[in-house]
Amino acid sequence: MADTATTASSAAASAANTSTDAPPFQLGKPRFQQTSFYGRFRHFLDIIDPRTLFVTERRLREAVQLLEDYKHGTLRPGVTNEQLWSAQKIKQAILHPDTNEKIFMPFRMSGYIPFGTPIVVGLLLPNQTLASTVFWQWLNQSHNACVNYANRNATKPSPASKFIQGYLGAVISAVSIAVGLNVLVQKANKFTPATRLLVQRFVPFPAVASANICNVVLMRYGELEEGIDVLDGDGNLVGSSKIAARHALLETALTRVVLPMPILVLPPIVMSMLEKTALLQARPRLLLPVQSLVCLAAFGLALPLAISLFPQMSEIETSQLEPEIARATSSRTVVYNKGL
Repeated sequence: MADTATTASSAAASAANTSTDAPPFQLGKPRFQQTSFYGRFRHFLDIIDPRTLFVTERRLREAVQLLEDYKHGTLRPGVTNEQLWSAQKIKQAILHPDTNEKIFMPFRMSGYIPFGTPIVVGLLLPNQTLASTVFWQWLNQSHNACVNYANRNATKPSPASKFIQGYLGAVISAVSIAVGLNVLVQKANKFTPATRLLVQRFVPFPAVASANICNVVLMRYGELEEGIDVLDGDGNLVGSSKIAARHALLETALTRVVLPMPILVLPPIVMSMLEKTALLQARPRLLLPVQSLVCLAAFGLALPLAISLFPQMSEIETSQLEPEIARATSSRTVVYNKGL
C-alpha cells in the first residue's frame, strides 16, 4: 500500500498543472464531496451523463490506461487534472466498480433516462386498457430488474436462478397492483369521467413504487443471504457483512420509491393543465410529443435527485456490524458499495 501511495503521490504532482478549475485528482475518489447532498448530486450528474453512451471502445481503453499510468506513477508529462477526472468519469459510467466489466448500454445509469423515458410515456398514456396496463408495467419492471441487477453490489457471485425469481416477483407485483387499482377506479361510480381519467393517470405511481421495492429486494436478495464486502479506509477487505447488505438494500429501495414520484406525479398534473390550452386543443396530435418532453424533463430531474440521497460508497461504523467485522479491523468505520 505504501508503494501505491508513493507512486500515486508522484503522479498527482505531475498532474498539478495549468488546470486551475479542476480539483487535484484522487484515484477512485469522487470529484465532488460526498458528505453533502449537493456534492453527491454533482457526482451523479457525471454518472448519468448520456454522452458517455457514445464513448468508443478505443476511448474507454485510453481512459483506463491513463488511470493505470497514474496509479503506477508512470503518467506522461502534461496530463491535466481535468483529463484524469474525465477518464475516471468514463470508467465509472461504463464499467462496474466491483467486476470492472462493461455494463450493457440500456442498463447503465447513463442509459436509464434515454431508454426509460419511452416506458414512462407508455405508463402515463390515458385510457389504458387491461392489456396495455399489463404490457407497460411488465416492460417497466423488466427494465428496472435489469438495471438493478447490472448495478448491484457484485462482490459475491449471484446465480441466474436468483435473477429469474426476483424478476418474476417484481413483474407479478407491479402488474397485480396496477391492474387492481385500475379496476377499483373503474368501479368508483362517484367519480365523474373527467375525475376518473385524472385518477387513472396517478395509478402508475403506487404500482411502480411498490413494485420497485419488491424489485430491489428480490433482485438482490442474495446479498442479504451472503453479505457484501466491507473495506477499511485504505481499501483493504475487512470481511463480508449481512448487516451492511441490509443497509445497502434499504438505501437503494428508498431511492427507488423517491425516483418515480416526480416522474409519475408531475407529468399528469402538468398535462392536465396543458391539455386545456388552445394550442393542444386545436392540435391534438401534439399531445404525445408534448407529454414525451414533459416526461423526459421530469425523468432528468428525478434520477439525479433520487440517487443522490445516499453516497454509492456508503460508510458505517464497525460497532454496528457483526462482532467478527469489528475485531478484524482497527478502523472505526468501514465502507461498502451500496449499488445504484
